[in-house]
Amino acid sequence: MPVPARRLPSWAWVTGLTAGAVAAVVALAVQADHGPKPTVVSARPSARASASPGPHPAPTPTAVKVPDGSGTGRRIVYSLGSKRVWLIDASDAQRRTFTVWPGTVGPEPGTYTVSTRRETTTGFDGVPVEHIVYFTARSGLSIAFSNALDGSSPPAPTPGARTGGIRMGKPDGQALWAFATTGTTVTVVA
Repeated sequence: MPVPARRLPSWAWVTGLTAGAVAAVVALAVQADHGPKPTVVSARPSARASASPGPHPAPTPTAVKVPDGSGTGRRIVYSLGSKRVWLIDASDAQRRTFTVWPGTVGPEPGTYTVSTRRETTTGFDGVPVEHIVYFTARSGLSIAFSNALDGSSPPAPTPGARTGGIRMGKPDGQALWAFATTGTTVTVVA
């Protein structure tokens, strides 16, 4: 005579399903632990970096040479002709370089210092921007580095608008913000 099947109580089913789910999560965690790991860049300055506060951005390839006559020491170099910025550490090593999109009013070649920083604002073109690093003024406009809050780049031209913002991509804006403490030298070359 066949043995009748025993029915399990509902709590047993829930317990069994929960145990199975936990086992699956543990198996996935073990697999993930054996996979590739992301690299972490130290936020602390190296021994050869300047003694300024704040983290330094990670180095980028140095395929684009820093312009001659751009000074020495820790500084930001901005080339009007190349529409490019370099972040240079205290040992004159290039930390990062990237292209920028200048506004309609730009700085004259010369040496300046970061005077003010602001987390967010709205640019003269009506675009919300972040990581604003002011270093001079010209023709009644503040000249500053920034990036669009939404990450868009380059900015769409607004007919007739006078702008002093030098825009960059969001990752570059974050790197410049971390590097450009108040008092940092900004060298503008032709």
